[in-house]
Amino acid sequence: MWDDPDKAQALMRERQDLEARIGRIRDFESTLEDSIELIEMGEAEGDAEVVAEAEAEIERLHAEMGRLELEMLLSGEADANNAYLEIHAGAGGTESQDWAAMLLRMYVRWAEQHGYKVEVIEEHRGEEAGIKSATIHVKGHNAFGWLKTESGVHRLVRISPFDSSARRHTSFASVWVYPEIDDTIEIDIPESDVRIDTYRASGAGGQHVNTTDSAVRITHIPTGIVVQCQKERSQHKNRATAWTMLRARLYEHELRKREEEAQAEQAAKTDIGWGHQIRSYVLQPYRLVKDLRTGVESTNPDAVLDGDLDAFIEAALAQKVHGDSEA
Repeated sequence: MWDDPDKAQALMRERQDLEARIGRIRDFESTLEDSIELIEMGEAEGDAEVVAEAEAEIERLHAEMGRLELEMLLSGEADANNAYLEIHAGAGGTESQDWAAMLLRMYVRWAEQHGYKVEVIEEHRGEEAGIKSATIHVKGHNAFGWLKTESGVHRLVRISPFDSSARRHTSFASVWVYPEIDDTIEIDIPESDVRIDTYRASGAGGQHVNTTDSAVRITHIPTGIVVQCQKERSQHKNRATAWTMLRARLYEHELRKREEEAQAEQAAKTDIGWGHQIRSYVLQPYRLVKDLRTGVESTNPDAVLDGDLDAFIEAALAQKVHGDSEA
């Protein structure tokens, strides 16, 4: 291990992951045993309240075990990796840009609630409100595995706060999730295949806006993939981060091609595919969030927009895992 620090680090990560999983199982077993004892005591003493509390705890355990079982199935090639999440406003100007900002806040809230670290890589603000685009780096075990089914088009229906006539508007924004890749994965990108542009970073104004062209945009010409970074004041650092992001995007692009080829028969059974609309968030004339792939619904859109996404994510993952096993 002393001779190979990278291998040692990987082994330590694996050990910590296994220890955490075993610890959770032991906690489950202990809590289940305690709950069963409480039920037996409550029934013997005729204490319905104690019995009800213990039964509620077992129900909670059941739900948590379902999530743990799903997590155990996150065994894809890059599921355990950190993730990049991109958001782009659709057509519609200020409306869609405001919706993109709402989605950005939603995902940051979700990530923070689950103990992930979030770093803003780039953010292009709208002229009046919201954002034109943003990329965040979500760091933590299984970040990509949990977020990967969020890629697609998200639709919002609401009374526009920007319309003086208070009319109902429909806005669209796209989300794209791809994994951060390990340095050991070699991806050769000929310089002739890319175009590198520099530009002045946008920001909140004042001292936060760069006065030099330090932001970097790299376009991979064969695939049309574009990445950009403006988080540092140094163009050199932004360029290095953008190259890392491009390698990650190309890796995800290849994974997706392989997945689509392997699941061609399964994909033919559904209209939902990569890049298509996956979820509707309706605030007017009624209040409902509905996932169009799984049928999962919530009548509390405020909670969803505050990061309460687990029911949607878990259902989409379960559908994907079952689809993979059938294929």
